[in-house]
Amino acid sequence: MRRSLVLVALAATSMVALAFLIPLAIVVKNAAYTRALSEAEKQANALTPALVITRRPQEIRQAIRSTRFGGQQRLAVHLASPAATFGTSHITAKDLEDAQNLARAATVERPDGVAYLQPLATSDSGIAIIEAFVPHEELTRGVIGTWWVLAAVAFGLVAGSVLVADRLGARAVKATRALAEGARRMGQGDMTARVPVKGPPEVAEVGKAFNAMAERVRHLLAAEREVVADLSHRLRTPLTALLLDADALGQGPGADRIRTAVQGLEREVGEIIRAARSGLRTGEGSTDATDVVRDRLAFWSALADDQERPWTVRGADRPAHVPLARTELSAALDALLGNVFRYTPEGTRFAVTLVHQADLVALVVEDAGPGITDRARAVRRGASGGGSTGLGLDIARRAAESTGGTLHVDRGPLGGARVQLRLRRV
Repeated sequence: MRRSLVLVALAATSMVALAFLIPLAIVVKNAAYTRALSEAEKQANALTPALVITRRPQEIRQAIRSTRFGGQQRLAVHLASPAATFGTSHITAKDLEDAQNLARAATVERPDGVAYLQPLATSDSGIAIIEAFVPHEELTRGVIGTWWVLAAVAFGLVAGSVLVADRLGARAVKATRALAEGARRMGQGDMTARVPVKGPPEVAEVGKAFNAMAERVRHLLAAEREVVADLSHRLRTPLTALLLDADALGQGPGADRIRTAVQGLEREVGEIIRAARSGLRTGEGSTDATDVVRDRLAFWSALADDQERPWTVRGADRPAHVPLARTELSAALDALLGNVFRYTPEGTRFAVTLVHQADLVALVVEDAGPGITDRARAVRRGASGGGSTGLGLDIARRAAESTGGTLHVDRGPLGGARVQLRLRRV
């Protein structure tokens, strides 16, 4: 933006300067030419009294030498009768004949200058021609210097306008960069980000609107977090009752599994409350995806055994650190495994695979069920074809994208759905 303003100012002032400089340069040159010819006319007219009084060659020569042009050998007198020339002539016989026939003042261009010819009618010798010669250096005396002065003035005006445009652009750019920095900080989750209201009126108005929007967003997020926390907290009462009922079941594998599930659910609700209270989180560090896979499969394996679902896990033999919070990765994997148990018949085989690559880790969950018919709709938030909330795949997608990865849904080798959660490595 700053560079554009400078270029616009440079182009505009340069065109204006040239529009005035070129005509002024021509006027200066013409003025010098006219001045030189006027001086030649004055020198020629200075001989008129002498030619009117006398025709003696000695007196005419003396009159020529008494003038400045004559002393510089730039003045001559041509008599018609008798034909004679006094002084130093710079014209040809043809030029002289044309001047005598014209019988009025004229100029003759010569290779080394301009000759001014002034006719003078006399009673006894016809028309006498007074020649005053002006060399080229006299015709352009002072022109080059004046042109340099004009060029310096034009350059100063252009430089001044460019400097002013640069200062104005710097002011606008500084305010715009502050606005961009505030937007970047807010995009990273800093709800306290504000921008200084300064710069050009338009940019200042944008800054004021940005601050108002940021304040409004902060209040809305705070209200949303409170609602989520309150709703989650209301679940603690039925969870407590459910936990008491589970304790009343006594001992046994089934009762232990139910108690473990209820306790895990209570931990998740507590985590939701803490997350809602703390607001947006940035920079959660890294999580070992292998450890998460082992932990969550240990949880889901009990239900898989009850439903007689054969399952396998591959690639969980070495660490795979990803820039994602453990709770978020666990929620994403639970969403994928929960879909397997929810939308495939009991006894359906499934597999979990960790694919290790140089710059990413692919967490693959596949099953031998009927698959996903509308894959594009399945990953849209809130869209569901099976009566659920439609948030499972969206949770997994957002987890992958938060690391710079992607979510890909297709049909796998087992014949059913295959969901690939591609996560960037730390």
